[in-house]
Amino acid sequence: MEPPPPPPTGIPREAWEGCSVLLDINDGDRLAFSRLTPAATVKIGNRTCSLKPLVGRPFGTLFRVGADGLVPCTTADAPSRDDSMQDGVDGQVQDETRDNRSLVDNNTAQNLSSDDIETMKRDGATGDEIVEALIANSSTFGKKTVFSQEKYKLKKQKKYAPKVLLRRPSTRSICETYFKKSPSRIGFMRVDTLSLLLSMANIGAYSDVLVVDMVGGLIAGAVAERLGGTGYVCSTYLGSAPSSIDIIRMYNLSSDTVSRIVQVPLSDLCSMESSENTPSVLNGAAEREVVEPEDAQASLAQAVDVAVSDEKAQLSTEQPTDMEVSEPSLEVQDANSSLDCRGGDGSFASKSKPGKRPSPEKMKYWKEHGFSSVIVAAPDHEVESLVADLLPLLSYSAPFAIYHQHLEPLAKCMHTLQVSKRAIGLQLSEPWLREYQVLPSRTHPHMQMNAFGGYILSGTRIQNEQSSHQ
Repeated sequence: MEPPPPPPTGIPREAWEGCSVLLDINDGDRLAFSRLTPAATVKIGNRTCSLKPLVGRPFGTLFRVGADGLVPCTTADAPSRDDSMQDGVDGQVQDETRDNRSLVDNNTAQNLSSDDIETMKRDGATGDEIVEALIANSSTFGKKTVFSQEKYKLKKQKKYAPKVLLRRPSTRSICETYFKKSPSRIGFMRVDTLSLLLSMANIGAYSDVLVVDMVGGLIAGAVAERLGGTGYVCSTYLGSAPSSIDIIRMYNLSSDTVSRIVQVPLSDLCSMESSENTPSVLNGAAEREVVEPEDAQASLAQAVDVAVSDEKAQLSTEQPTDMEVSEPSLEVQDANSSLDCRGGDGSFASKSKPGKRPSPEKMKYWKEHGFSSVIVAAPDHEVESLVADLLPLLSYSAPFAIYHQHLEPLAKCMHTLQVSKRAIGLQLSEPWLREYQVLPSRTHPHMQMNAFGGYILSGTRIQNEQSSHQ
């Protein structure tokens, strides 16, 4: 037996032309997915800045808005927010004896008018210079506490001297961004839930993973990123229309890794199991397709209408108010922050497109050996009947992990598996996550957190004695 081929090289640490990047504007106030094309731009405040300065820069570089657009920040331009709170000798936090009880917010403390600020901008003053002028002309700044002074600086810097952090799109950053602005798009899946799914399914190198991804491609992209160009990700779906996996475009996966992401209908996979005659969700779907052909044609026409409307929306100059997933762009905006993905030409980071049909040789191999693990994230489908179709495709002693935002469907599925004795080690988990703010004299849990992360049913498939005798 020939040894497996070595994994391909990793993703470069620097941004290149044509890649997808995540722009973190003003420390998370706004998050934007963008593709570094020659015509790519980002709007920050009232200015539209080109993204050409980002090409060739390492991920993690901080930029500021200068006179000529985005300019990399130096060490002096990005001071630590804790520097003003530390004593210069022994590093101890300064004793605070002042308070804000005597301060009254009546809009008279600032001596610098808006006309003066506009004059400074026309004279070529930088954002940091405007912030320093605002501090110098504030009659109450010196009376505030150290913490209040720092908040005042950060507030003015976000308005007059915004910063842009260049981040590499990864499983964590993509999941956190979607969960912040459009959680329904990914089935309300939190980042700790996603990591637990990958761990419980034992995703590792050279694995063949069967994925039911109804959350836009987040699961398929996360599995492919962890496999690192080894193994295969088989994304299956119900019916004749494949599920959308557009989120994979954000991952900057190599052509070899993308070619290992395949899509095939679940009916084709189940047809390989000739001995499986139990009723399932596929049989019901097939009956509906035979009995109601007009409904199928109507749904197909509706899908065409949606595609045409999406193309018209792309040509419109108005800003969309809801999240739209189309080939070249993905946007959602509100008054405070936004999540968008803009590609000037709509091209992919790699030449090959994910979701091709697997080769007959690979299908035959999966029929004989089965998949090494299964991950299910289908919030809109019945879990119990879906698992009944997926378990025969899994090899014996292989793990599976099922995600759902509600507890009851997983509890019913767990009971069915226990009665049928087709799996062991069944465990129903509820992920729990608490974020902390860690600052001098201000370390405490975040004031606003999401207390819900969904539920996960995990287990290991075993050989049923009754089915083996049959």
